[in-house]
Amino acid sequence: MSHSDIASKIISNINSVIVGKDKQIELLMVALLTGGHVLLEDVPGTGKTKTARALAQSLDLDFKRVQFTIDLLPSDLTGIHYFDRKADQFVFREGPIFTNILLADEINRATARTQSALLECMEEKQVTVDGETRKLPPPFLVIATQNPIESQGTFPLPEAQLDRFLMMLSMDYPTHDESIEILKRFATEDPLTTLKSVAAPAELLNMQEQARLIVVSDAVYDYATSIIEATRTAQEVRVGASPRALLALVSAAKALALLRDRSFCTPDDIKELAVPVLAHRLCMHASGAISKDGRILSQHDHASTVINNILDTIPCPTENFERK
Repeated sequence: MSHSDIASKIISNINSVIVGKDKQIELLMVALLTGGHVLLEDVPGTGKTKTARALAQSLDLDFKRVQFTIDLLPSDLTGIHYFDRKADQFVFREGPIFTNILLADEINRATARTQSALLECMEEKQVTVDGETRKLPPPFLVIATQNPIESQGTFPLPEAQLDRFLMMLSMDYPTHDESIEILKRFATEDPLTTLKSVAAPAELLNMQEQARLIVVSDAVYDYATSIIEATRTAQEVRVGASPRALLALVSAAKALALLRDRSFCTPDDIKELAVPVLAHRLCMHASGAISKDGRILSQHDHASTVINNILDTIPCPTENFERK
């Protein structure tokens, strides 16, 4: 079975629980294949938690959920050393961070101190407690959620932490027909309770290795770099995308090519992923920009508009992308 067939089985399995989120699920798979992390920003009740659980169950991965609150401490995530009287020694008790998929629910409700405890975990896939470093089990994925509407009692994520997320996604409200399908699907029971795994963790790790081997031509490298550089000179942008953002964009494009059964990347892969991978990383000069239809744009929507304008102005290469 090809890697794209395995991915299709996983996505189809998740779709048996989640209605109308094909694009978001595909992008979650992209993040999982690149070893990146995802920030889900949307109002409560749009299926963020169920999507994360369905992804974990489809791959037979360990899943833990942590509700972030103002009194959550870094040790509540990473774990602590405690004195075991029977053993007459200090023993380390692992925190919920030691899992495959961690759902950091309402991450912006925790203090900056607790948020910073995730930085090492997300970037280096390890935890250091009392000077001792422990590796996290592969694969490791953080799916963090935040409510963009409610700001009371929240602590906005700093730019350094936002840059650790491979992409930022929105679940969006379902359409009228999708809402009816949700009612029918959950009428008698939650389909998540009977969801079976359709792939093994070993298959996922193999797919991660194969994603790294996807061919990227010099023309695609040049195209991706030009997009990143354009964010640094755009008039509306105060701080553009970093080298980490460039690496993330190309890595995500390679994973997307693998999911679509190709051995090489195309400029369309880069274009498709530019907004979810880059928009949350840009620092804009001012909020309150106005859209063409008169709406006040959020910081993220403003950044998305700038990126789309950049994509419209940078010439797209047209060579044979199977060549290195």
